[in-house]
Amino acid sequence: MIPAIEISRLSYRYPDGTEALREVSFTIAPGECVGLLGPNGSGKSTLLLHLNGILPEKPGAESAVRINGMAVTATQIEAVRRQVGLLFQDPDDQLFCATVAEDVAFGPSQLGLASDVVAARVRVAMERVGLAGYGRRTPHHLSQGEKRRACLAGVLAYEPSVLVLDEPTSGLDPRGRREFKRLLREVSATKLVATHDLELVVELCPRSIVLDGGRIVADGPTVELLGNEELMLAHGLERPHILQHRHPHAPFAWKGRPSSGAEAGSGATGSESFRRVG
Repeated sequence: MIPAIEISRLSYRYPDGTEALREVSFTIAPGECVGLLGPNGSGKSTLLLHLNGILPEKPGAESAVRINGMAVTATQIEAVRRQVGLLFQDPDDQLFCATVAEDVAFGPSQLGLASDVVAARVRVAMERVGLAGYGRRTPHHLSQGEKRRACLAGVLAYEPSVLVLDEPTSGLDPRGRREFKRLLREVSATKLVATHDLELVVELCPRSIVLDGGRIVADGPTVELLGNEELMLAHGLERPHILQHRHPHAPFAWKGRPSSGAEAGSGATGSESFRRVG
């Protein structure tokens, strides 16, 4: 099976000399939903921007990144971008048209589709995210939650096979976070979610990757990985509150066996099934 996302020894240094990514390698299978975790400055956003060729600024003839088997190179960049939908951390970076409908239509319009096909995609996408009837609204007059849903509608209208999300629940109130999580559950595309919302990751992502200092430091089952308090604290994270009260038979529940003398559910195990790196 060809991976939906394949990254092999990806390194990147910004023009000012900052080394943002160092020998990053992993694969994601079609249909997987994977969390990308790490402290501020760990390289998460930089990594996401490589997946559809926003970085590097001038793609070369070779690339460490492949999407559905296609290398993200200068000659294939347009084909890759048809496969990857990117949801930016700040909705205002993604909404730039006069109306919501125009914003949602922008992506599919770039595919050269007939106007009636574009209109149908816009209608369906806006209905899916709960924005039916918002087509003539001005994007910058929307609430933060509505802006995020408008951005998601624009990505869904494009019908990508890979969905890349950067802090998708940032700035949302609890109800907004619940609603956005529901929307993401309904999307069948391969998903890579960079976030500090660890409860979102526990609920949506069976697998997670921890990035720190531009390197992958762990990769494995989400609940076991996030349940390892020592690992979390070492990399600027913490064990999410949701794991404190999680039923042992809940989906993605941590199956590790407590070590001798450890309190059940404390996060200590006799062995680890996730992969530490370095």
